[in-house]
Amino acid sequence: MKPIEIGSLAPDFTLDDILEQGIHLADYRGKKVLLSWHPAAWTGVCTDQMRSLEVNYEKFQTLNTVPFGLSCDPSACKKAWAAVLSIGDVALLSDFWPHGKVARNYGIFIDEFGMSQRANIIIDEAGIVKWVKIYGLSEMPDIDEVLQVLATL
Repeated sequence: MKPIEIGSLAPDFTLDDILEQGIHLADYRGKKVLLSWHPAAWTGVCTDQMRSLEVNYEKFQTLNTVPFGLSCDPSACKKAWAAVLSIGDVALLSDFWPHGKVARNYGIFIDEFGMSQRANIIIDEAGIVKWVKIYGLSEMPDIDEVLQVLATL
């Protein structure tokens, strides 16, 4: 599966957050959006990746950016995980059902493992994909790199 191409219109979606409220991507037009995909909750690198979003939440706000943490875990699982991690600002979204549909639409679903790749995808204010970076499953994304890219858009 090939990741979504830069310059393409980001596929719209509605996914549940940890409160099982639907988050609709199109509602965020006028803001940049970071889709920060992690393979599985409750794992070390994924924990660090989501904490880095939370710690830098104010920086995202100054860059007119809404960060989302996404995975194919059920929303109840992500709710418990968010509580343990003290994540309160960053919305954690569940691509559980239909399983991995959004990850598939973005070209980052791993069929053999039933989870997404680790990836950061930046969407501009008009809904256009501006940056895509795929990481190794055990590789920690560089949050400073992400913030630097956002600052240039």
